[in-house]
Amino acid sequence: MSNNGSYTPPKVWQWDQASGGRFASINRPIAGATHDKELPVGKHPLQLYSQATPNGVKVTVMLEELLALGKKEAEYDAWYIDIGEGDQFSSGFVAVNPNSKIPAMMDHSTSPPTRVFESGAILLYLAEKFDAFLPKDRVERTECLSWLFWQMGSAPFLGGGFGHFYAYAPEKYEYPINRYAMEVKRQLDVLDRNLAERRYLSGDEYTIADIANHAWYGSLVNGSQYDAQEFLDVKTYANVLRWAQEIQQRPAVRRGQRVNKTTGPKDKQLRERHAASDLD
Repeated sequence: MSNNGSYTPPKVWQWDQASGGRFASINRPIAGATHDKELPVGKHPLQLYSQATPNGVKVTVMLEELLALGKKEAEYDAWYIDIGEGDQFSSGFVAVNPNSKIPAMMDHSTSPPTRVFESGAILLYLAEKFDAFLPKDRVERTECLSWLFWQMGSAPFLGGGFGHFYAYAPEKYEYPINRYAMEVKRQLDVLDRNLAERRYLSGDEYTIADIANHAWYGSLVNGSQYDAQEFLDVKTYANVLRWAQEIQQRPAVRRGQRVNKTTGPKDKQLRERHAASDLD
């Protein structure tokens, strides 16, 4: 890659694995399994295969929130998928998620078992299954889903765009960092303006929209994601900070953030979770 504008794209793009940066060993332009390996299955109906990225945290927080409500049927096994080692390209994982991205979930309480992939789809599936964190009123439900899908559409700019070029690219390039920083700040402003009039994203009720957005934007403004607080001047988004700090105080959020986590302080890590006592 050139940083001086001299790069001319070829007529037909060719994959150059050496140019992939930090994730070159696992990135590839084709789908499907690279090796045969079945996924483990634990004792609970809900089997989660994930890692504690923002998308993975959405689901573990949701499950812990359901358990905190007393939904005993939401007990789950959370298996660690090492995306750095390519676990997501095993035949077993691809059978659950043909897109080879975490998180992916199997619900063995149905016959046949139900596979669910894409973090937003998993949140919606669990909300409907357990009748929780999704407003019943049609207008409020629609507003909630709008913010849920807003996050799903916005995260690629935050993670794949800003996060990649600011934190993960092998070299720093001014144009993409500026382009994606501008977009992320615009997104933070969207959230901040909405939260100026509401306690939570879709109103007075904490919902799957908050769970999804907090996993990304909450971790961004509190510094655990990309360490970009100063660069993005997040202190200027007072309403986002207030919202993020309130949600971060929820015990289920803190529990969910530890599941499938293998980095940071040891007391914040839990590679796999198979019982509530694993977090105690």
